[in-house]
Amino acid sequence: MRLDKPIGIYLLLWPTLWALWIAAEGVPPLWTLTVFCLGVLIMRSAGCIINDYADRDFDAHVKRTKQRPLAQNKISGKSAIALFLVLILVAFCLVLTLNNLTIKLSFVAALLASFYPFMKRYTYFPQLVLGAAFAWAIPMAFTAVQNEVPLISWVIYVSTLLWVLAYDTLYGMVDRDDDVKLGLKSTAILFGDADLFMVTAIQSLFLAGMFLLARQLELGLYYYIGWVIAAALIAWQLYQCRNRKTETYFKSFLHNNYVGMALFAGIAANYALT
Repeated sequence: MRLDKPIGIYLLLWPTLWALWIAAEGVPPLWTLTVFCLGVLIMRSAGCIINDYADRDFDAHVKRTKQRPLAQNKISGKSAIALFLVLILVAFCLVLTLNNLTIKLSFVAALLASFYPFMKRYTYFPQLVLGAAFAWAIPMAFTAVQNEVPLISWVIYVSTLLWVLAYDTLYGMVDRDDDVKLGLKSTAILFGDADLFMVTAIQSLFLAGMFLLARQLELGLYYYIGWVIAAALIAWQLYQCRNRKTETYFKSFLHNNYVGMALFAGIAANYALT
């Protein structure tokens, strides 16, 4: 479940909170907030399990992942799948406490989480599928609060998808040499020497989308302060990557937690203080 490495929880949580606060125009209903926070924890854990199950024959040959339990045969594949199904069931029980439209959308979330780990065998864009999975909490947040999926939710969805595509490409750059040897695919491999240029371009589109969001919702100064901080954080992480070291790519990936936090702080302050 990789609970000892919570970065994935944070990166999934921030866009979910953006959507909940915007949908509710402030603090969302307590039970809805609780369901989504628990859902983030459970679904990220389930995603780690199915990812490690799918990659169990590859992870043993990758420096960063060779110590994972499935790669070392410390637990069986059947046990992993059993735990994955239990977590999916618990998450679905939580969703059943929400409205029908949110329940229907949850099936898409489960499918995306299940399919993503296998995509690196067939496409150079597994990061795009991960973005679609991570961002799916956004339309669900709007349906949970408003019982509809307004157009603005798709602005957040696409922006989040781009953000995930950018930071997960940085993540993929850490394992790129091993992945090439194993015949796996990723945007990190596809972009090649243009990787930092492409990540910069994608992050710029993400920031443009979040700026458009502010214009459409007429958000105030507090949001723009958060947006500027997020932009500065992204600029800093990309500047750091100029040394082309794998440890810097990984640190820059982790650094995106603060990007999400800055944007959430701006959204929350906007509704609380204006």
